[in-house]
Amino acid sequence: MRDSAGIPGGTDAAGGTEKPPSGRSRRRLLRWIGLGAVLLVLLGAATGWWVYSKLDGNISEDTSAAAELRRYDKERPAHLAGGAQNILLIGSDSRSGAGNSRYGQDGGTQRSDTTILLHLPADRKSATAVSIPRDLMARVPACLKQDGTRTTEQFAQFNWAFEWGGAACTIRTVEALTGIRIDHHMLLDFSGFKKMVDAIGGVEVCLKRPVDDVEAKLKLPAGRQTLQGEQALGFVRARYSLGNGSDTERMERQQLFLGSLVKKVQSNGVLLNPARLYPLLDAATSSVTTDPGLASLRGLYELVRGVRDIPTDQIKFLTVPREPYAANPNRDELREPGASQLFQRLRADQPLTIAPPAPVPAAVPAADTDPESAGGAAGEASEDGSTAAPRTDRPGTAEPSAPVPTFTGTTAGVADCR
Repeated sequence: MRDSAGIPGGTDAAGGTEKPPSGRSRRRLLRWIGLGAVLLVLLGAATGWWVYSKLDGNISEDTSAAAELRRYDKERPAHLAGGAQNILLIGSDSRSGAGNSRYGQDGGTQRSDTTILLHLPADRKSATAVSIPRDLMARVPACLKQDGTRTTEQFAQFNWAFEWGGAACTIRTVEALTGIRIDHHMLLDFSGFKKMVDAIGGVEVCLKRPVDDVEAKLKLPAGRQTLQGEQALGFVRARYSLGNGSDTERMERQQLFLGSLVKKVQSNGVLLNPARLYPLLDAATSSVTTDPGLASLRGLYELVRGVRDIPTDQIKFLTVPREPYAANPNRDELREPGASQLFQRLRADQPLTIAPPAPVPAAVPAADTDPESAGGAAGEASEDGSTAAPRTDRPGTAEPSAPVPTFTGTTAGVADCR
């Protein structure tokens, strides 16, 4: 005889023999189990569909920019490298919208406080992010304004393009400047930036000196620390309390911050942690405005899937080679031939090398040097912001072939303390 658990041969509570369950009872039990399993599957599917629909519905589509770009499609550069993608990332300094008014009055206009050209090669084994200075002098085409009127083409400060004609005007200005076709664009404002940083639990930075910047609303002690959204925004915006007060130094700091952010997002603590991953996706999708090609969760997923496995030392950051504008030293102009070399290689989807600035010799005053002309260890520095490192076609041969230019910059794999 077996123990009593409703098993044939067992005993009931009264000590008698318990009858085995009938075939009808077993069938009823199996039906209930099957129904419960179906309900769990449906519940999971409904939850998944709700999450997908919510995230997909968060994304704002920039239809006005798309229409304006179609109007000038024949004037835009052609695609030269199949499979490669060029994405323009625009950080708006608009004070309108929820959470942005505390950074100043809304004057009814906005400028691109940060503009980065992100190049993704066809093989997706690297990524290159090129900062475009807001003070760079450039040819801004005739653009459609929000009130329906059009500006005239003029030579002006780069970030005026966004103020005059939004993303479409900025894209056309970048394309005219570089000859590179922009495939997609993404806009992010102050509030969206903070939400994304908070969603991943902050980003680590290291400060050599304490910071107290009233304008950027930033007060931090010296040392290594993790910045949350509000602090992170102040860190990338601060101009006068960190470094030498130049926009050049601020762009370098933004690049270092983005490198730290990339490392944090690629870590298992975010990508494999649903408690962190969903808030990040929710913050990202609700904070960006994109072109129609990216304005869906599927579109963004395809983009992220192609770059998520890129090693951090192959995610490169640099600024376009430039120098003080001859007519106004408070503005910039392209430094040639370094700028043309950079644009040509990106257009053709050719690799480029990044090296940190060469250390300033003790005998040369710091004021007489320009970090843009530093070439690092890869070759002899030129005055155009790049170096030409000789290549050889065969090992052991001294005859050089086409040189590969080396540009001053950094990578996401570099930990720096600024």
